[in-house]
Amino acid sequence: MEIFKKLKQFYWPFRRFFLLSVLFVVIVTAITLAYPIILQKTIDDVVRGQEYQLIPILSVTFIGLMIIKGIANFLQQYLGDLFGIKSVYVLRDALYKKLQRLSFTYYDNARTGDLMSRLTMDVEGFKFFLAAGFRELIRVTLLITIALCVMFFYSVPLALVTMAAMPFLAIVVYRFDKKVHPAFRNVRKSLGRLNTRIQENVSGMNTVKSLSKEDFEIDRFTKNNANYKEVNIFTSNIWSRYFPLMEFIGNISMVALLIYGGYLVINGSLQLGELVAFFSLVTYILGPLMHLGFIVNQFSQAKASGERLLEILEAREDIVEDEDPLLAEQIQGHVTFKNVSLTYIEDDDAALKNISFDAPEGKVIGLIGPTGAGKTSITQLITRFYEPDQGEVLVDGRPTSSYTLQSLRKHIGFVLQESFLFSTTIKENISYGNPDATMDEIIAAAKRAQAHDFIMEMPKGYDTLLGERGMGLSGGQKQRIAIARAILIDPSILVLDDATSAVDMETEFNIQKALKEVMDDRTTFIIAHRISSLKHADEIIVLDEGEIVERGTHDQLIHQNGAYRRIYDIQYQDRETVLQSTK
Repeated sequence: MEIFKKLKQFYWPFRRFFLLSVLFVVIVTAITLAYPIILQKTIDDVVRGQEYQLIPILSVTFIGLMIIKGIANFLQQYLGDLFGIKSVYVLRDALYKKLQRLSFTYYDNARTGDLMSRLTMDVEGFKFFLAAGFRELIRVTLLITIALCVMFFYSVPLALVTMAAMPFLAIVVYRFDKKVHPAFRNVRKSLGRLNTRIQENVSGMNTVKSLSKEDFEIDRFTKNNANYKEVNIFTSNIWSRYFPLMEFIGNISMVALLIYGGYLVINGSLQLGELVAFFSLVTYILGPLMHLGFIVNQFSQAKASGERLLEILEAREDIVEDEDPLLAEQIQGHVTFKNVSLTYIEDDDAALKNISFDAPEGKVIGLIGPTGAGKTSITQLITRFYEPDQGEVLVDGRPTSSYTLQSLRKHIGFVLQESFLFSTTIKENISYGNPDATMDEIIAAAKRAQAHDFIMEMPKGYDTLLGERGMGLSGGQKQRIAIARAILIDPSILVLDDATSAVDMETEFNIQKALKEVMDDRTTFIIAHRISSLKHADEIIVLDEGEIVERGTHDQLIHQNGAYRRIYDIQYQDRETVLQSTK
């Protein structure tokens, strides 16, 4: 029950629904156990005793109990479902909020399909036990307890003979729980891997088809699917071995009841009606005891689901705010790095090593270097997507950790190398960071990003609904919408992470021309592989293997025989060769 104790905060506030549901469960159980007593009275008093005047009383009583039981059944079901639904609403909300707070470090190791499985299948599995499992467990416990009391009232010896096999049944149920819980945990994990495989395949379908890897993906999916099949077969095998054994033990009790009960009736120690009522009561015990296996099954699934949900809820938040953080209402954009080092994975090579530089407000800083040199890592530290292992990152002379995350990040605009667009209208994609923006402001931002013209050529203009991840737009069009989105929030710090990599040279020229106006009076970091994208920067920082190897303006670096000059020569030598050949 440790899992349920840890998750208590999500369902305990709604305990009134659960307690009311339990109240009606008690009513239903009591009425159910009244049936054998009415049956016993009918056989012994009416049929054998010929007390026919009891027929109207017993009939009205039976009909009245059925009506009350029907109403109580409805209420216990409705209130139980309400308890589960409300509890899981709060739980799912907490899970989603937690996912929003977790840092990039968590998502670097998480799988999308597995997270989707946890927020859907695992949450629903936990809800099912809250809504029905708890209530059913109480019903079974009450049913068995009251039925035993009535049985001992009728005949102590017969009750003892009948219940002799019950401890063995309880042992089997306990062993079943020990076996089935790990099995269901493996089922959940395997389902998460299967969902991940499907999600990655669908998201990367363009890559799969362009490289003719359909058969390869089918083989990978088949392996995951086969694993999911095997763990389900293993779980089914546990059920197949234990449930017949439970039924066999229950049938032994029934045989003992018929033999010894018949003997007592023949001797006159027990009335026939009491034996019939006894038989009904035993079925009320054996049925729930064997049904206890299903409850254990639900409980095991809920425990396995709860464990996976707690892994999210208890995940460490690497990025935390100070106890009394500052609200960054206005940021000038002065960024300073002081001896900053960063390692993504423990015992791995450092992504950044002793980085120090100063970016005054309104200046343009270019970052260039080979893939993996640490360019993006620098900009991700400014927004506190990650925390440095050593050193300090300052914004306007204060450590980034001294600001509230939300107020800091709302002053930083990002245009990433891979532009993500939501499955909504172009207008809502552009205004995502500033939902209160007017239509005129949205259009102005789109014009500055060189996006207005192609948007107006679309069927519904700014109200055109985009497909998933911006499907239907070219890479350059998606990039320009992302640039418009960054412009609209009017950031003090602008980060362009290879923002023009997906556009042609002419479009790049137009965007760079527009961005020059946008970059006025705001600190801008340009990450680029093309020198043409950052040659106008106030300072260019050349990185290699996480270290600064050169820094200066374009003119300064071009006259040094260093890394920047080598990049320049590689990118421009072909163009110069062509120009010379045309002279």
